Amino acid sequence: MALLSVLLLVAVMAIITTLVLDRVNLAVRLAGNAQAQDRSRFLALGVEDYAASEIQRRLALSPARTVDTGNWLGTPQTLPLGENANSIATVTVQDGGNCFNLNSVVEGNQDNLRARQTGMLQFINLMGALGTDAGDAVPLAHALVDWIDSDQNPQQSGAEDNYYTGLPSPYRTAGTLLKDKAELLAVRGITASLYLRIEPFVCALPDTELSPINVNTLRIEDAPLLVMLAPDVIDLRKARSLIESRPALGYARLPDFWRQVARGTNAILPEVEAQPKLVSRWFDVKIAIADGNATWVQRSLIDAQSTPARAVHRQLGE
Repeated sequence: MALLSVLLLVAVMAIITTLVLDRVNLAVRLAGNAQAQDRSRFLALGVEDYAASEIQRRLALSPARTVDTGNWLGTPQTLPLGENANSIATVTVQDGGNCFNLNSVVEGNQDNLRARQTGMLQFINLMGALGTDAGDAVPLAHALVDWIDSDQNPQQSGAEDNYYTGLPSPYRTAGTLLKDKAELLAVRGITASLYLRIEPFVCALPDTELSPINVNTLRIEDAPLLVMLAPDVIDLRKARSLIESRPALGYARLPDFWRQVARGTNAILPEVEAQPKLVSRWFDVKIAIADGNATWVQRSLIDAQSTPARAVHRQLGE
């Protein structure tokens, strides 16, 4: 009996020891993962600062117009991080203003956001350029306005709180500017498939300004953004031709661009005529950190007009 008691005690102690060691190993792994993530996060912030300063340096080389000389926009750049060969950062910079600013469907200050007809029309135009019928695009534009604006009075085919609170999983409209374009998925009528189609062409800039399209940095795939400005004058074929035939150093003046677009017509609204830019303010920076076995992916929206340039929004993960 004494021997059995000892053996039983040894077995119980072995089980307890195994469980303790397992918990200790788990705690060590969790602590290691947390440390690796913290290191990657701080590395990403350092890379973000470097990218912001590099953007300002390139803008200073050509202060009158932002151009993609040397293909620095859209081309991934690899940066070594320290002496560890397994620690690298991949940085991709894009013109963050070459997109439809979802917040441009409203105007006014934060306490009194109201519908802006020009922004709504451009959203409808963009949807049309991407294959959506006007009859379907108009309710989407109205619903987007109602999601952002300050009141609870729905647009003609929009939706305010009284619609969303009646859903099986109720929620309310934001009543403020979008912080991220993925919020669009909460708006009535925006399905996952529709969002995937329009996602490359939309953004949520932190203001209500009309989309600051830079005609000197547009790429062929951005042609729908030109159609968005004036679909009665610019179709997809002409938009692609305008981008392909752009001068090597870009347009020096906006009238030079519009002269190629609307020769002999008065179809461009004054507000839209002043909308395109020659100098970019917003830049989208994607940072991918590979630090040993740890990975970190971050997107930062850089305001290059600040001194120094700084990030106004970050999105972690894919």
